[in-house]
Amino acid sequence: MDDREAARQELIRATAALGYPEEFGMVMAGELRGPQSMRRMATYLRQASPQSPEEIVDEMLAIIQLRESWAKKKQAEEANAKYWQMYHNHFGLDEEDDNM
Repeated sequence: MDDREAARQELIRATAALGYPEEFGMVMAGELRGPQSMRRMATYLRQASPQSPEEIVDEMLAIIQLRESWAKKKQAEEANAKYWQMYHNHFGLDEEDDNM
């Protein structure tokens, strides 16, 4: 069993332990996608013991939003690093081209 499948099963068990159908956990796993997000959700379910499906979905959406924000931040950091690399390399221009 790979890491993603182990996290998926952990989330399904945590969902079922609260009395919700396993399918609910499967749907959340599909939306959360990554093992780290699934584990974070399973931890929330075990520790917070939410009282309604709406609370669960709110937390799932918050985790997804955090993941997307992190991904956008990393993309921006990579783009910024590439820009500064190009800047320091004079955008690929030779010194001869500067005299034109």
